[in-house]
Amino acid sequence: MAMFESLSKRLEGIFSNLSGQGKLTEEDVNSALREVRLALIEADVNLKVARQFVDRVKQKAIGADVMGSLSPAQQVLSIVNEELIEVLGGTDGKNKLELGGPPPNIIMLVGLQGSGKTTTAAKLAKYLVKQGQRPLLVAADMYRPAAVNQLKTLGKQITVPVYSEPAGADPVDICIHSLAYAREQACTVVILDTAGRLNIDERMMTEVRNIRERLHPREILLIADAMTGQEAVHVADDFNKALTLTGMILTKMDGDARGGAALSIRSVTGVPIKFMTLGEKLDALEPFYPDRLASRILGMGDVLSLIERAQEVIDEEEALKAQEKLKQGKFDLEDFLSAMRQLKRMGPLRQVMEMLPGMNKLTDMPEMEEALEGDHLKYIEAIILSMTLQERRNPDIINGSRRKRIANGSGTSVQEVNQLLEQFGEMRTMIRQVSTGKGPWAQMMRQYGGGAGIPGMPALPNGAALPNGSRPHSGKKTGKAARKEKRKQKAKGGRR
Repeated sequence: MAMFESLSKRLEGIFSNLSGQGKLTEEDVNSALREVRLALIEADVNLKVARQFVDRVKQKAIGADVMGSLSPAQQVLSIVNEELIEVLGGTDGKNKLELGGPPPNIIMLVGLQGSGKTTTAAKLAKYLVKQGQRPLLVAADMYRPAAVNQLKTLGKQITVPVYSEPAGADPVDICIHSLAYAREQACTVVILDTAGRLNIDERMMTEVRNIRERLHPREILLIADAMTGQEAVHVADDFNKALTLTGMILTKMDGDARGGAALSIRSVTGVPIKFMTLGEKLDALEPFYPDRLASRILGMGDVLSLIERAQEVIDEEEALKAQEKLKQGKFDLEDFLSAMRQLKRMGPLRQVMEMLPGMNKLTDMPEMEEALEGDHLKYIEAIILSMTLQERRNPDIINGSRRKRIANGSGTSVQEVNQLLEQFGEMRTMIRQVSTGKGPWAQMMRQYGGGAGIPGMPALPNGAALPNGSRPHSGKKTGKAARKEKRKQKAKGGRR
């Protein structure tokens, strides 16, 4: 995630230095934690939050007697991970959206102008549709020019109804009238897009207080711009004192700001972050999971989010066919193109790679920059579509004259065609090694637990550990349990 890139690199460097020292002294831990504190402050984390964070890690690290352990660096990293999860919101489940009351459940969105509130309202509506809800968007911002039209346009794009009234209508009345409309339309959730201001003023607060008192919303969510840094923390604190917020949605988390707001906001305000937005598209809204974000910041990937994203975009029947071919070690350019298209549907390539354990380091390699930042996949698609069906299914027949024809047909150079064929050859080698279980690629996939549902990757081998150390449930016994079962079966056979 671009917002935490600098912090992530700093923390990885600190723990990399610790790993190379063998057994640690108390001074080693103190020195590392001084660096961690500095890294947090440079990332625009609130000074008090950074100090408390380091003090808690130090207390746990020394209390856990990590100095005499076999892998003290990993233990310190584990403690930092636990505390980072706590700072981001913990595991108490308060970051989940509460929609348990009788329908329609009311969600009121509040925030400053320019925080992305109206767009986020549409993103939240689209997310709720995927969860099986029937949302209604309510245009209650009667002050910003074109705010009502913007919400109507977004509603059409995601096929969600929008309730609005003519200019000059009172926002409180609009919200009240929208409930009757929601019941008529059998909507289960009402999302109120209230007015934003350039700064927090008493008139604006009085209006949203009146809406809260008349409608009693289930959720009052602040839309805060993560790019504003510590200012977002102050805004959240002010809104919380005035309205008693139930949660927040942090927007523009894919930006290049330093990310300190996300790390400070829960500790300072006590208000949980419930969602974050990672792009302009209307499906770029993700539930906020403190443990997953902590894992990403520490460079340990986020395999669960990657699997969830893959499940949303991949056709199950197509995936099963591909898996059967992969098991047999078969892989041609049509499969390659299909995998690339599925990957493209999962979002920006940089985001996908950052979710894979250890892959965040590859994103910094100069040769990866063009592929990650440019529209590299469309050139791959053009080259493959310029081939005949026979060439796609049997790439080995593509000689020099065929390469020249393909380059002309796709508007690329012969060098680019060669490069693609080389990349395909490497991928085919990897697939064959993984399917047979032999070779360096097979060894690496065993280490990281297989493709874990990632397009173009084989499923997890039985008993393989995920990067977080857990094992997928396969229904089969593995390890000691499997050996014990085998001995038991053997003994039974002998008795017969």
